[in-house]
Amino acid sequence: MSVEYVLNATRSLLLATFGWVLATAPALAQTSPDAQNTKPPIADFFRSPNFQAPRLSPDGKRLAAIIGKGEESRGLAVIDLGPKKSSKIVAAFADVQIANVFWVNDKRLIFTVRTAPGLEGVGPGLWAVDSDGENMRQLISPQDDGSSAATLSKTRVLPWDWFFYSTLEDGSDDVIIQNYVFDTSGQHVRTGLARLNTRNLERTPLGRDAPGSIKSWSLDHEGQPMWATTWSNGKLSLLLKKDASAEWTTWATGDLVPGLKTLPIWVGPNREVYALQSRSNKATAALYRLDPKTMQAEAEPLVLLDGYDLDPTFVYDAKAKRLVGLHFLADAESSIWFDPIMKQTQAEVDKLLPSTVNMISCTHCIDAPVSLVSAFSDRTPTNYFLYDRDSKELTPVASSRPWIDSKKMARVDVQQFAARDGLNIPVQITLPNGSPKTQLPTVVLVHGGPSARGNHWGWQAEAQFLASRGYLVVEPEFRGSTGYGFKHFQAGWKKWGQEMQDDVTDATRWAIQKGLADPKRICIAGASYGGYATLMGLIREPELYQCGINWVGVTDIELLFTVNWSDASDVSLKYGLPLLVGDRKNEKDLQAMRANSPLLRAAEIKRPLLMAYGEDDRRVPAVHGTKLRDAIKPGNSEVEWVSYVSEGHGWTQLKTNEDFWGRVERFLDKHIGAQVKP
Repeated sequence: MSVEYVLNATRSLLLATFGWVLATAPALAQTSPDAQNTKPPIADFFRSPNFQAPRLSPDGKRLAAIIGKGEESRGLAVIDLGPKKSSKIVAAFADVQIANVFWVNDKRLIFTVRTAPGLEGVGPGLWAVDSDGENMRQLISPQDDGSSAATLSKTRVLPWDWFFYSTLEDGSDDVIIQNYVFDTSGQHVRTGLARLNTRNLERTPLGRDAPGSIKSWSLDHEGQPMWATTWSNGKLSLLLKKDASAEWTTWATGDLVPGLKTLPIWVGPNREVYALQSRSNKATAALYRLDPKTMQAEAEPLVLLDGYDLDPTFVYDAKAKRLVGLHFLADAESSIWFDPIMKQTQAEVDKLLPSTVNMISCTHCIDAPVSLVSAFSDRTPTNYFLYDRDSKELTPVASSRPWIDSKKMARVDVQQFAARDGLNIPVQITLPNGSPKTQLPTVVLVHGGPSARGNHWGWQAEAQFLASRGYLVVEPEFRGSTGYGFKHFQAGWKKWGQEMQDDVTDATRWAIQKGLADPKRICIAGASYGGYATLMGLIREPELYQCGINWVGVTDIELLFTVNWSDASDVSLKYGLPLLVGDRKNEKDLQAMRANSPLLRAAEIKRPLLMAYGEDDRRVPAVHGTKLRDAIKPGNSEVEWVSYVSEGHGWTQLKTNEDFWGRVERFLDKHIGAQVKP
């Protein structure tokens, strides 16, 4: 099937969708009094957004976005922001979905694809197309050549092991791509780098003078390699090329896990370097400039957040050739503007939209008269606007989820409590809308990872769904979570089922002590590591939790090492897991793993338990679930089990989400719902 055929077949549907998106942007839906008293359908929380990944062209004259109505009809649209506001679908496929889009220059775009929900093996690939829909060209083939996305002419098309790296912002038609090279066992051995013309596929290799097998690269603003990383035998080396004529030198070495103390992350237009320092005398990771002569971090940070690691996105104006600001995540998404024009723009937008967090996107920020604004709150999914700096006008563009009625959504609060050993633990609370604020039936929702940031203030589907059914949602950022400083992260090393579990218990008791949670109606739930914590919670605190919900959860720590069809790399198994989870060669660690194995302690799980797994999961293969299910059932008749075909480590299909969360709703209603007497 040709792409042109697919475009013609889907154009009318998607254009109708696009007109509908614009018509509903972002006006609040009018609801009847009867509708105010009904629970939103499950699908409303888990449907794909109608409007995704909007990007302004560098000159601010066009807006590209992924649009659609429903789970399958999705295409790449370009809006001309002139007086007529014309729109056009410039790319669409029958059996894959466009995943992300970037402007190469003012007239040309690139985009990647992903598998449609419920299918496996496609992506990401890379295509280029002009903003008027002409001159489409496939650049990189997706992994599965059987899809319609792979049927363009393959002349000079690169194979699937090439990936998009970055745009150049130099006005050319070129992008940077990288090539992952694997050995016969599927292990990553080196990464190649090249500059690619998106019109004629002319490819220019980069970084060939770098020594060794480079695994990752960082470029300067001319698109030339400046930093390169390689590792071997658990040690990594960071190499530096100070200028185009200089030799590569070793700038720093360290352990592969947890990584370097100081990590360069961005290079400015004059090759000035900005680095994150995560283990300084500051409590959290901060942004430093490197001294251009010594290439060492300056004494004081440029940006430091109180209580949160900084992991910024740099806002660079390629036309003005200067850094104008940073986007980052603290308790919520936020921005710092270094440029006075952008500071003023932010203040003007915030005045017009006082009830939301307002993230401003731009490329030529100083000169372009129009900026894209993404506005959201804890109760409102993202709405998109255009702000005209000259007229001071804010124009609605689209709502990501126009079917969500913010008046029915729950308030979210971020707090902290002291764990039993004194460590401060952040916790996010979602309070059901319109309910009493005390003695609520409660779901303690434990995030996965566990070396990850679990949540932040904003609209979140899972917590909002549970709150819509009347449940208080408590989400602790237990030790071992990232984003709260190295001390908080390191405190969780090798503490699965131990102090990490204590933090979840302490969060539950904190909610009880605050009068929020009904101590007799609490269920613990989570996915992946959160599923593991759910099981250990039922084992260690059988009187605290009345039930548990585990989906795609780890059930035995040793299985992480021994299931040979998981997607864990050799590097992770050899260097990551032994440090962060436990070393099986160390007798003390091995005993701790076994003492904190839900599978080996299955007989202790007596509370009602709902378990769900994806049959195609390679992160936590379904054998984790089947082994535990079979071990629990002889002593516990209240185990509910479901597995989903064509699902992996988390749910991608709307029908799966509807089925699973419907089961969750019925399970909670039975065991801790309103009809269950305290």
